[in-house]
Amino acid sequence: MQPFCSFLPEVSKPERKIQFREKVLWTAITLFIFLVCCQIPLFGIMSSESADPFYWMRVIMASNRGTLMELGITPIVTSGLIMQLLAGTKIIEVGDSVKDRALFNGAQKLFGMLITVCQAIVYVVTGMYGDPADLGMGICLLIIIQLLCSGLIVLLLDELLQKGYGLGSGISLFIATNICETIVWKAFSPATINTGKGTEFEGAVIALFHLLATRTDKVRGLREAFYRQNLPNLMNLMATVGVFLIVIYFQGFRVDLPIKSARYRGQYSSYPIKLFYTSNIPIILQSALVSNIYFISQILSSKFAGNIFVNFIGTWAESGYHKYPIGGLCYYLSPPETIGHIISDPIHAIVYIFFMLGSCAFLSKTWIDVSGSSAKDVARQLRDQQMLMRGHREKSMVHELNRYIPTAAAFGGLCIGALSVLADFLGAIGSGTGILLAVTIIYQYFEIFVKEQSEMGGMSTLFF
Repeated sequence: MQPFCSFLPEVSKPERKIQFREKVLWTAITLFIFLVCCQIPLFGIMSSESADPFYWMRVIMASNRGTLMELGITPIVTSGLIMQLLAGTKIIEVGDSVKDRALFNGAQKLFGMLITVCQAIVYVVTGMYGDPADLGMGICLLIIIQLLCSGLIVLLLDELLQKGYGLGSGISLFIATNICETIVWKAFSPATINTGKGTEFEGAVIALFHLLATRTDKVRGLREAFYRQNLPNLMNLMATVGVFLIVIYFQGFRVDLPIKSARYRGQYSSYPIKLFYTSNIPIILQSALVSNIYFISQILSSKFAGNIFVNFIGTWAESGYHKYPIGGLCYYLSPPETIGHIISDPIHAIVYIFFMLGSCAFLSKTWIDVSGSSAKDVARQLRDQQMLMRGHREKSMVHELNRYIPTAAAFGGLCIGALSVLADFLGAIGSGTGILLAVTIIYQYFEIFVKEQSEMGGMSTLFF
């Protein structure tokens, strides 16, 4: 694996401390490049009007159909998911040394590029951009190269921020941008749609004023603004705000373990273990897993419709430019659309709840072992800083940390899954998973800002 990893482009670590204003600038440049790529159409495509297999996951996977960001962060997240599962099931051994970690990250990057190539080929061959025979071999190859280059750009932008040049990670930044854009658009969109009862505005807030102004029965107009079907309504918007506040409240849950300096007598501190110990990683990996199952199921369904095994994975119906599952495994992995749907098919809701809670808890628990945040890793970090847990010797630190960290990871993942299910059932804008991701990412950036401010000594020194 090592000889292949050496051919991949890599962002070198900064040789000096990057100032906060420089980090903000690099983060803004990264976001600008991503947004520009979201608007540049793929050269050579004949049509992107066919049913979209990634319709349900585009917001979460930061992708935009028919553009250079067609694949978004899907290849990177998918490679991370697969490598994590391989490491978690001990199929591959990941050591604690810096060299082993670097090799693991290089293998993940290489695997991400291979997934990009495979997905690009599948997209072209299955006719998402037109019949391959009509496009010609040259255009098909050109589309694949464009998707490969854009995948490499996403990978390098993410690495640029994670190496310390910017704030947070590229993946988190792109996801939060896409989700916030969707929420703002569905709240304030001026686009008009003919619903059969007249022309209505798509944006929930604008629709409220429009319905109150145009309806003679103001109470009925207000009821429509709160409960209208098939378009964003005020209840969806209120559910979104409610979930936002709930997640912020849960972010404050943590256990502070007392630690002391082994070098200086009387120097005490605490090591916080948060409820959301692995943050939004479980829901990102779970989204990647579901999106890939959806994608494979739709490809198989289009080629081998009627096959028993294919129908077991999922059967699909088409609505406009997207497909939705109506049977099979994919149907039970998709969130129920309304409260009425939950009442009419409670088995679907129960299976979905168990899948979300179980998968998030499992992925969160296994993530700590490959991300350098397990009890053993934390104990080593504390020893390197010459810190000890009060009341415990150096050898017993791992045992004590094991009482808290695996529990926080599993239970935190369970809570993340439960909050996502709650948001889905309440009808929050942008899906429960999307809202959860947006809130946790925004909170991460808030924490980064506060940390930088405390290190620099005030607001004015951050930028000037």
